[in-house]
Amino acid sequence: MTQAPTPTADTVRGLVRSLLKEGGDGTGGPDVRPVTEDREHTWWVGSRHVLRLAPDREASVRRRRELRLRELVRPQVPVAVPTSVAHGDWAPGLAYTLDTRVPGGTADEHDVSAVGEADLAGLLSGLRTVSARQAEALGVPRTAPRSLEALRRMAVHAAERLAAADEFDAARLHQLTPPGAAQLAAQPGSAVLTHHGLTGAHVLVSADGRVRGILDWTAASVGDPAEDIAGLAVAVGSPPAVRAATLAGYGARPCLRGLWLARCDTVIRLTDRLEGRTTGSLPLLRTQLRRAWEPILLERVTDLQEDEPEP
Repeated sequence: MTQAPTPTADTVRGLVRSLLKEGGDGTGGPDVRPVTEDREHTWWVGSRHVLRLAPDREASVRRRRELRLRELVRPQVPVAVPTSVAHGDWAPGLAYTLDTRVPGGTADEHDVSAVGEADLAGLLSGLRTVSARQAEALGVPRTAPRSLEALRRMAVHAAERLAAADEFDAARLHQLTPPGAAQLAAQPGSAVLTHHGLTGAHVLVSADGRVRGILDWTAASVGDPAEDIAGLAVAVGSPPAVRAATLAGYGARPCLRGLWLARCDTVIRLTDRLEGRTTGSLPLLRTQLRRAWEPILLERVTDLQEDEPEP
């Protein structure tokens, strides 16, 4: 496999000049800088744009699919979805998209208000209205729901190691029993279009707590709606996520399933990071664990009716 080139400031500046027709004499043009030091393929371009460079061919397929998907989603959701002002290849076979910058900070920086929860509810309900058949026609994959019981078993072992490191009370996972995990299995016919990559960095929140936009649709899939509820639990906290899902019309089963997916995931991710299997910010992983384990009113798995209606 050919090694993809590493983008430099000169590479980005030259591409941006050609796209925005600025600095035509070979000088000037907007300021460019990486979004973060560890994300060399995503660059701020001035104050109004962001340039996203695919690092490989697989990512290029997702970038090109995302362009079409965003146009399908945009009319259905009440929050901003980035708009591409230019797209193409920045190296042979490697895609780029130059997007307008959506204003707002991230959910890691601002808390979501009650009105912001309504924005998230509109996002979840809007995604349900998007035709799964149309999304799949654009190349969006269909993913099978994860086994909550298998995830629970992994989380139990991870929690024991976190407890030994004085990072977590492993007894908290005892709330989710094997019968409870079985009750929270994904229901047949419940698949919808999901963002499938909701994180604090992808949820843009204004200083007043409104949700202004949702970034990075490259991981979207047709699948389990509880995955987006889980993503929101990690991004904004379990109580706002469950309230938003309830406002969107989801019942107790998918809300609790999303809650426990998030709780198990965050326990496993923090353990993997502490034991050196993954990289990432330890403070952020600890914050995500705290958010996912925030208590909610609907906390325990009760005798859910098998025919519980879902809109």
